[in-house]
Amino acid sequence: MVDSAMTSLIWVPMNILKNSNNFIIMKIVQLDGYALNPGDISMNDFSALGEFITFPRTAVNEVVERLKDADAVLTNKVQLTSEVLQQLPKLKYIGVMATGYNVVDIDAAKRLGIVVTNIPAYSTDSVAQMVFAHILNISNHVAHYAQQNRAGRWSRNPDFCYWDTPLFELNGKNMGIVGLGHIGSRVATIARDFNMNVYAFTSKSADVLPSYIHKVDFSELLAASDILTLHCPLTDSTKHLINDATLAKMRKGAILINTSRGGVIDEDAVARALQNGTLRAFGADVLTSEPPAADNALLQQPNAYITPHIAWASVETRKRLVDIAVNNLRQFIAGKPVNVVNA
Repeated sequence: MVDSAMTSLIWVPMNILKNSNNFIIMKIVQLDGYALNPGDISMNDFSALGEFITFPRTAVNEVVERLKDADAVLTNKVQLTSEVLQQLPKLKYIGVMATGYNVVDIDAAKRLGIVVTNIPAYSTDSVAQMVFAHILNISNHVAHYAQQNRAGRWSRNPDFCYWDTPLFELNGKNMGIVGLGHIGSRVATIARDFNMNVYAFTSKSADVLPSYIHKVDFSELLAASDILTLHCPLTDSTKHLINDATLAKMRKGAILINTSRGGVIDEDAVARALQNGTLRAFGADVLTSEPPAADNALLQQPNAYITPHIAWASVETRKRLVDIAVNNLRQFIAGKPVNVVNA
């Protein structure tokens, strides 16, 4: 039974499924549905796969209770540790509602026979768009001037125009890209269309790269980039990839963009680089802790432009994510799992 006092719970009626062997009833629980769907997209396709319950948010101490009878769980940011998984003998499927799956103890899931899937390459265009939203905000300051003009500044101006920030073209600038997966590669094509010079630090062979991408080592990338954008996963080798030492190797007045993972940068080091002018500006859609502490050093920097992890949040992208998640679960039920990360 569902707690009737939990008014924020969404209940979708149970359906009965038929697989290749017999009729089954599957209980599917989504632990943190609100960020993905505050109410503007349909989740009804999950109801065709069983009894579907979605919670807007789930606290750590609520996870086991909510999943104790579940066959399948959908999670975005709620962590499923080894300790938690060992208390869920019925659980057979974890659908991570994102590309990164570090919220799940993959080894424990494999030991317990639980299939884990993710959502690959669903947000490429949306994230690449956010990269350039940050870059164009820094180069043209559209929001700044719109706000000034709402306050009457242009109306009071003695000349036909004014500007009080540096303005610059992207044409001819050097774009440095760390990582050439789906998103990094899409950013490279957009940079080329802006007539930028594109440099990349990547594990891919230079032979397979488009002719307009110049493969360089990391030190060369730091030295060459007018704008450096990060598109690498967070691993032991990439944690704090951008730090005091690497920032010192960058061009003075360069721009840094991060839409990958917050932990790829040392936030205090970036704040110092903004204060001393090593960096002209920093644009980010991710931080190490989300939501950030109120005293996060970057939030106090006037040349740090931080968006609240929304590069993936366009309605088209979220619909695509749900469609892939539904298909992942459907294929699992059919005995033909796809996008498995712990095979």
